[in-house]
Amino acid sequence: MKSLFEIYSSPEVWGFTDDVTVYFVPGFLILIALEIYVSHREKMKIHEPKDSLASIGMGIGSLIIGFGVKFAAFGLFLYLYQFDILGLRQYLGMDKWYAWLILLFADDFCFYWHHRLSHHIRILWAAHINHHSSVNYNLAVALRQSWTEILYKYTFWIMLPLIGFHPIMIFTMMGISLLYQFWVHTKTIKRMGPLEWIMNTPSHHRVHHASNARYLDRNHAGIFIIWDRLFGTFQEELDEDPVVYGITSNIHTYNLFKIAFHEFQNIWKDVKEAPDLKSKLAYIFAPPGWSHDGRSKTSDQMRQEAGLT
Repeated sequence: MKSLFEIYSSPEVWGFTDDVTVYFVPGFLILIALEIYVSHREKMKIHEPKDSLASIGMGIGSLIIGFGVKFAAFGLFLYLYQFDILGLRQYLGMDKWYAWLILLFADDFCFYWHHRLSHHIRILWAAHINHHSSVNYNLAVALRQSWTEILYKYTFWIMLPLIGFHPIMIFTMMGISLLYQFWVHTKTIKRMGPLEWIMNTPSHHRVHHASNARYLDRNHAGIFIIWDRLFGTFQEELDEDPVVYGITSNIHTYNLFKIAFHEFQNIWKDVKEAPDLKSKLAYIFAPPGWSHDGRSKTSDQMRQEAGLT
C-alpha cells in the first residue's frame, strides 16, 4: 500500500487535471445569452447585468480556488481507494457500465446530504449561502459558486473510494452532476409533467432558491428529487405562493468578497455577543437563524409561526 507521500508524488495525481465542467464554460455562456434573448422577447425580467456579472465572477473565483483543493482531494481519494473495504473494487471498474449507473445514484445520494447539511449547520451555510444570495433567478446564478464550500464538500464523498470506486470515476460523476444542475436555474421552463416525480427540475429548484417560509431548506436534490421525497424535504412549487428569490436578509451588494464572506462575519459578530459557551457554539453549529434570545428564527420556527407545519 502506498503512503500519502507516495500518492501525492505519483504521476497519476500530477496528471489529473481533467474537470468536465471546464469544457462546458463556452456552452454556459451561450445558454446564458440565449436565456437573456428569450427573456427579452417574452418581456420577462430575469437578468440584472451587475448581478449576473457578480455571479459569473463568483464562478471564476471558485474554479481558481477549486483547482488546488481538487488536487488535494484526488490524492486523498487515491490513498483511500487502496483499502477496498468491501472487496468490491474489481466489480466497480471504469470498464463496467453498471458501475457507472450505481455511481450515478451513489454520487447523488452524497450530494443530497452534503447539500442538506450545508443548509442546516450554520458554519457550512456560511460557505454555501452565496449561491442563494441573488434576488434574481437565472442561469448565471448557477455559476454563483462558493469560494469556501469546496474546502469541506469532498468529505461527503469519502466513502465512495473506500468501497471501490476509482477517484477518476467519482470526480467525473461529480462534474456531470454540476452540469445537470446548471439548466435547472431558470424561470423560462415551467412544469415538466411526470419527470417532476423523479428528476430535479427548474420548478423544484426554484423552490430551493426561495426565501418564502414554506420553501426554506427544501428540495436539496442534485439530479434526482427522490431523496427529498424519501427524507421529507420535498416541497412542490405552488401557484398560490409565488417564489421570492434570495435569502431572508438580503445583502444588496455586487462586491465579490462581501458575497463570499458576509455570513462568516455575521457568525463572528454573534459569537462575540453570545452570553455563554453553549450559545457561542450554537451560533456556529446550530441551524441558520438560531438565536439565544429569539431575535432571529430558524426555517422550522418560521414555518411554525406561519402555520405551515
